[in-house]
Amino acid sequence: MAPIVPYIPETITVHLGAPDAGAENVTVSFSDYVKNVLSSEVYPTWEPAALRANALAVISFALNRVYTEYYRSRGYPFDITSSTAIDQKFINGRNIYENISALVDELFTDYLRRQGYVEPLAAKFCNGVTTTCDGLSQWGSQELAQAGADSVRILRRYYGEDVQIVTNAPVQDLQESYPGSPVRRGDIGVNVSFLQVALNRISQNYPAIPKVPVDAILGEATENAVRAFQSMGYDTIASGDSYNDLEMILASKAGFLFRSTDKIKADYPQLPAFETYDELLNGIKAAMA
Repeated sequence: MAPIVPYIPETITVHLGAPDAGAENVTVSFSDYVKNVLSSEVYPTWEPAALRANALAVISFALNRVYTEYYRSRGYPFDITSSTAIDQKFINGRNIYENISALVDELFTDYLRRQGYVEPLAAKFCNGVTTTCDGLSQWGSQELAQAGADSVRILRRYYGEDVQIVTNAPVQDLQESYPGSPVRRGDIGVNVSFLQVALNRISQNYPAIPKVPVDAILGEATENAVRAFQSMGYDTIASGDSYNDLEMILASKAGFLFRSTDKIKADYPQLPAFETYDELLNGIKAAMA
């Protein structure tokens, strides 16, 4: 079976404000979302190479939010916000430029990643004039395009030579990574594949765990690898900020919430909650004593 790769969600849910603001959530098709953001972020009169580079940055950033479950794992009922301080500019109901619409129809199943990585690149960008960032300069991309650079050259100028473009990613319904119950011997499917990929990654640092084929079947080899992992006898101290982290935290010798949401803190009052690294370090030291 091929390695697990990100997919393009058919829809994406946008929170029209900062994460904790009492704002509306709207669900739109992923391609319409990208068209809206690109129409809000750049000028349609820019060079085609600059528009293409910016479109791939917008797509990749949004896919990273979806793939990592950045907001949903923290208990929010949306995938991304319209806040430009942390996400991308989305104006609900705005007009879409014709050439941008055509470009996105061509590109929306493509995205950026770094060589050797699976997840879409969290492709930061800013206008490059009034604000600067560790990422693509929008006006800088236009200047490079006017000087003759193509979109790949522009992207590598800002994101590094190891950036790659993945093309024709599959489109499917949005799915959460946690299946809702533990996988067991005889199970088949993508959730088993996630487990197998994780075991093989852990095996790189702990060779006592045998590598397993990523075949989506929880058979004897995968069960043996799980048992080898469980038998290593390590005490675990864990921290996290999201619902996805809770099973790990609760199963550890000591577990902490770190910069988590108020809802998770209220739902799990038995877990110490820290906001600073000094507090977290002191908690870890106390657990190790």
